[in-house]
Parts: sequence; structure tokens; C-alpha cells
Amino acid sequence: MENVPPPAHELALIDQELTRLDARRGQLLARRAYLLSPPDRPARTVGPVAPASSPPTSAQNVLLLLGGVLLAVAAIAFTLVSWGHMGIGGRAAVLTGVTALALAAPVALLRRDLRSTAEAVAALGLVLTVLDAYALYRVAFPGTDGLGYTAAATAVLAALWAGYGTALPALRGPLPVAVPAAQLPLPLWALATGDTPLVVAWALLVTAALDTTAALWSGSRTVRAFAGATAWVTAGGALLTGGTLSVLAETPADALRPAVLLLAAAALGLFVAHRAGGVALACAVVAGLAWVTAAGGVIRMAVPEDWAVPGYLLCGITLLPVVRTRLARPVVRGLTWAAGAVLGTSVLWALPTVGVALLGGLGRVPDIWTGTPTVSLPYQPAAPVVLLVAAGALTAWAYRPLTDAWGEENGLRTPALCGTVALGWAGVLVLPLVLAASYPVAVAVPLLLTAALLVAAVHPRIRAGAPVAVTALSCAGLGSVGGALLSLATRPATVTALAVLTALFAAAAVAAVRTGTRQAVSTALACTAVGYATALVAASAAAAGLPAEHTAVTLLVVPAAAALLSARPGVRPVASPVEITAAGAGLLAVALASGRAPVLALVLALCGVIAAGTAIRPERRKAAGYTAAALFVLATWVRLAASEVSVPEAYTLPVTVPALVVGLLRSRRDPAASSWTAYGPGLAATLLPSLLAAWGDTHWARPLLLGLAALALTLAGARLSLQAPLLLGGTVLALVALHELAPYAVQVVDALPRWLPPALAGLLLLAVGATYEQRLKDAQRLRRSLGRMR
Repeated sequence: MENVPPPAHELALIDQELTRLDARRGQLLARRAYLLSPPDRPARTVGPVAPASSPPTSAQNVLLLLGGVLLAVAAIAFTLVSWGHMGIGGRAAVLTGVTALALAAPVALLRRDLRSTAEAVAALGLVLTVLDAYALYRVAFPGTDGLGYTAAATAVLAALWAGYGTALPALRGPLPVAVPAAQLPLPLWALATGDTPLVVAWALLVTAALDTTAALWSGSRTVRAFAGATAWVTAGGALLTGGTLSVLAETPADALRPAVLLLAAAALGLFVAHRAGGVALACAVVAGLAWVTAAGGVIRMAVPEDWAVPGYLLCGITLLPVVRTRLARPVVRGLTWAAGAVLGTSVLWALPTVGVALLGGLGRVPDIWTGTPTVSLPYQPAAPVVLLVAAGALTAWAYRPLTDAWGEENGLRTPALCGTVALGWAGVLVLPLVLAASYPVAVAVPLLLTAALLVAAVHPRIRAGAPVAVTALSCAGLGSVGGALLSLATRPATVTALAVLTALFAAAAVAAVRTGTRQAVSTALACTAVGYATALVAASAAAAGLPAEHTAVTLLVVPAAAALLSARPGVRPVASPVEITAAGAGLLAVALASGRAPVLALVLALCGVIAAGTAIRPERRKAAGYTAAALFVLATWVRLAASEVSVPEAYTLPVTVPALVVGLLRSRRDPAASSWTAYGPGLAATLLPSLLAAWGDTHWARPLLLGLAALALTLAGARLSLQAPLLLGGTVLALVALHELAPYAVQVVDALPRWLPPALAGLLLLAVGATYEQRLKDAQRLRRSLGRMR
């Protein structure tokens, strides 16, 4: 709420401000006139602008800094070089006098308001105190231990500088400088006494506590900044030392001693987290990790070596109940993050075991069906406990109240549920491996997990949400692959596992389509079912002892079934992906049959039949029709090649003539029909086999007749504006001409000088580059002309 003054009072305030601005403007105009006057005019002072006639503050600071540095260098040189030329009384008198003078001078300088000079002289005095300490050591305590004396000296110097800065608060240097000096006494004393690293860590922690006190309650912002930074450094050193000792401990007593240190550090961190808002989150995280390291280190000594990580995980989970408390919100977040870090690290430790359970059967692929496998890869026996405990912790987190004690919403419920699904699945998946279960159990567990996850993902009464459903499907897919790989040890296991997986994914796909699940989920399920069906057919044929070419024919059951199922109205949403996936089975069949040409021709013909059957559907007519025609032509060529037919025209022309007649009738009934649809298949049925035969024919008759036929087609296509005859005829004519002229071109090239072909090629490139725009226009004109043809 703002208090608006009365108009009369506000008017008076405005008048006062205008008067002040007019006075200031007059001062500035007078100073400007003086600066524009001749340089030999005597200097004069104009009110508050007088300080402008003094040297800039930055130059003053530079001069003072250089002066102080030079004096400090001189003092060091005197101490180190000229010290031995004076008696002990002279030495003490000189250094003590100079130091006292340097420390006392700032008092007088501050009275004269010479703050910068006082700072420089005070800095010199602080340096001289260090030299005094060194001189005292050389004269009075030459046989004393260096670390012990340094510890005592730094303590005295830190106290002296702190007292000096407190007595002269106008000086900004002594108090901040005392903070770094105060970091040394306790750690150096611990090192000097030869104690264990644990004592050094305690010294660092006590120093961090003192720094924390200064950082929280000091009146100087600079001191607080210095103390905060040094507190992090010393506390970090203590935590690293304590954590290392806890991890390397070999007896319960060895683990208990650093645990006390870590607990004290955790208490300090929580205290700072409650008092300091800016670093509360970081301090709470460090405190939580210190607690887990301390308690987990003690538990580690009471359990077998392989079970150390579950002990740390349990200690981390004990931090999660703080969500229900009334602690400060940053503290709650920090402790929760610490628990999450421990949980994530534990899960990462267990992931290699999950990889062994999933991909352990991959090594059986070269030795398929050779017997029950044995586990040869290393794994962690405690991995299932870690994964399941982590899943339980995430479940508890996911199903806690929607709001915590501070009224903050639980926005991590969905990620927690996804983690629960993934970790629970992984924990159960590795159980057969860890428990050395029998082979049937080891194969059955991934299949049962896959079934459960598929039900959870697509069942209409289980509203898991899209992210959780995707997580379940991903885990189901990975688990199914692991079970399929593991089943490769024996024939019955392979066939049974693949049959179960095919049925599971097919049923899940049907359920997903019926319940209106997202199309991406339905598509993934249906395509996976087709993939496992392909593997099932191949494995069944191989188990029955069928050779590869017969297995190829058997594989065509998959695309045939996919084509039949895709015609049903209920399958239309996933029809295209299913047919494309099933086409992969057809390609596999072609690859398996490639060793025997007659079987390959049969496989191609059957693929053409399937494509032709698919072309009955209006939405597939164009693509499937072209595919069927191409497959039939390929099958014919392969069959002719397999029969070693030297005159393919005798078999292709009887097909070409009626095909062209049918095409002519089609074009008359539908003038808009493309020439490729009407005449393309018929022309290609003869031209392409004849072209292949002509390239291997040493006589002149076939190339001549084929060239004349191609020329006639090219001219007819150009005359009638038909793309198919024009392009097919022109291509065949060009290839025949190339075949016939190739020997002569080789002879000509051999007769030419070696430099001439590169020169001609360069001239051609230059000519094309020079007329590039015109050639581009010609190409565009040709494309438009072809586009206007049917």
C-alpha cells in the first residue's frame, strides 16, 4: 500500500529537487568553463567538483600497490640476505620497529582520510609479520619441527590479523586475510604430531566448523565469502578422507571410527542447511551422502563382501521418510536427492548382471541346439535384492500422498512408476541366474514376465498411463529377446518359446487394437508378433530337418497370413506395418532360396501371388500390383536362367503379346491410365531378358534385332507421347549400342595418347560448366515433356 502525500507537500518536494538540480548544473558548467580555459591558468576549486582535479583512483591504487610490493620485496631481501650481517639485537630491533611502524601508520592515515594508502601500508605490515615469524624461527627456534612451528605461527598470525582488523574496521584487508591463515593451524598440528589420517580429517572438520561460524555470523560480507569458500574446501577434505577410510576399512573398529567423523560432518551439513538458504540444498545433499557412507561402511563389515551395496542402499532409503516431515523444503529436497543418488548408483552396479541375464544366451547362437547352457559370465549375487529394494522404494514414493507436508504436489509419480516397472522386471529377471535355477525355469521366467507386462500394458482395466505402458512394453520386448536367446540351447525349448512369444504378442496386438490403444503401441506389438512368427516358422522347419531352400518356401506362410489378416477391417490400423514386416520374411525366403535357381523362381512366383492377392484391395492395388508384376517377371527370368534357355524370346514373346493387347484395351477404356500400367509389364517381360542375353551373345543377329525393336519402340513412344515405350526402348537401345561399340571404343582409347582423354574430359567439363544454366533449362524442359506423356 502506497502513501501519496498531499498535493502541496508534493509540490514543495518537486521545487526542492529542481533547485538542487539547478545548483548542480551551475557547478558542472563552471567546471566545464575552467577545463576549456588556457592550460597555464592556475588551478582552482569549484565546490564538490574539486576531487576531480586529483589523480584517478585507479592510478592511485596502482601506485600504492607497486609501492607496497617493492617494500615487501625489499623486506624479504633484507631478511634473507642481509640478516646475517647484524647482531641478534639489531635484527630484532630492525624488524620489530619496521613492523610496528607499518602496523601503526594506518591509524594516522585513516585519521587523514587516506584510506587507500592505509590499506597498502597495512598490507605491508601483514607481510612483515610473516617475516617476523620466519626470523623468530631462525633465531630462537632453529631446531624446532617445521610443521609444528608453522602451525603455531599461523595460529598466532591469524589471531593477530583478526584482532588488528577488528581494531581497525575501516581496513578491508586484515580480516579476510586472516581467514585463509586460520585454515592451517589444526591440520598442520595434526600432521606434525604424526597422527593418523583420521586425526587430520578431524582437524579439517573442526576447521570447517570454525569457518562455518565465521560465514554465518561475521559482519563483513568479504569475510563471509572467504569463510564459506574455505569451509567447503576443508569440509570436502575431511569427507574425502573419512569416506576413503570407511571404504578401505578391514575391521568393524576401523569402519566405526571414520563413521563417527562422517556423522559429525553430516550434522554440520544439516545445521548449515537450516541456517543458510543459498547453500541449503547442497549442504543437505552432502549430509545425506555422509550419513549413507558412514552407516553403510559399518554395515559392510557385518555382511559378506558381495552384499555391501545392498547395505548402502538400505541406508540411502532411510532418508526418504523426510518427505513427510516439516523440515525446510531445501533440506527435504537435498536429502531426497542424496537418496536418489544412492539408489541410482546401486542400480548401475546391478545392471551388468541384468545384461548377463538378457544377453547371456547370445553366445549360444554359433552352437545352437547343442545342449543346456552354463553361465560363464560374472554376475553379482546381490543384484536381485538391490533391484527389488529399489523398486519397492520407488513404489512407496509413487504412492505417497499427492502433497507432502509443505503442500507441494507429487510431480514425480509417473517417473517413479516407470522406474518401479523397470526395476521390478529386472529384479525378477535375474533371479534364475542368481539362484542357479534349472534350465526350464530359466526359460520360463522371461516368458512369464513378458506375459505379465503385456497384460499390464494393454488390459483395459489397468490404467497405467502412456509412459508406464511404454516402459512395460519396452521391458517385455527386451525380456522376450532374452528368453528367445536362452531357448536356443535345445530344439524343443526354441520352438516352444517362439510359439509362446508369437501367441503373446499377437494376442496383445489384437487386444490393443480392440481397446483403442495408441496406434504406435498396437503397431509395435503386431510387428513384433510377425517377427516372432517368422522366427517360429524358420525354427520349426530347421527342427524338422528341412534344407534351406525348403525352409524358404515354408517362410512364405508368414506374408501370406499377414496379407489375409490385413484384409480384415479390424486390422486396418496396423495393416501397413504388418505387411511391411511380413515382407521381411519374404526377403529372408529369397535369401535362403538363392542357392538353387529353380526354388528361387518358385519363391519369387509365390511372392508374386501373395502380392497379387493383396492388390485386390483398392488401397493396395497400385503398389501391390506393380510389385506382383515385377515378381512374376523376375520369377520368369530366374526360371529361364535355371533351365539354361538360350532363346528367351521364345518364352517371353508369348507373354508380351497378350500383355500388350490387354494394355491396349485398358488404355482405350481408361484414357487417363499410365503407359507404365498399360504397356510397361508386357514390354519389360521381353526387352530385359533379351538385353541380358544380347550382352552375353557373340553373334550380331540378336543385338541387331533387339536394337531395331528398341528403336521402333522409342520412335513410337515419342510419336504417341507414351513414357513407357519411349524410356524402355531408349534405354535398351543405348545399352545395346554401348555393348556393340565398346570393343571399338577400347581400341580407340588404347590408340590415343595418354594425355588426350583427361584433356577431352576437362574440355567437356568446361563446356558443361559454361552452359550449365542452359543445360539445366533443357533438362527441366525434357522433364516437363516427359511429365506430359502418359
